Amino acid sequence: MVSSILNDKKTMVPASVYLEGEYGISGQYLGVPCKLGRNGLEAIIEIELTDGERAELQSSAAAVRSTMDSVSL
Repeated sequence: MVSSILNDKKTMVPASVYLEGEYGISGQYLGVPCKLGRNGLEAIIEIELTDGERAELQSSAAAVRSTMDSVSL
């Protein structure tokens, strides 16, 4: 990740980023494919998912949301 940013490689890597509608998920951080370059996050890459993969991603998002809701800040 650091190499991609420092060398402006625009490499696609999995990273936890704040989603704003990508993959149908908003308002939370989740690990998805991203392009990193000199400016940090250059783009969130939305790959086509099967219905099953989309359901699993939604389930993962719900689990993260549930965990975060249970943490007392």
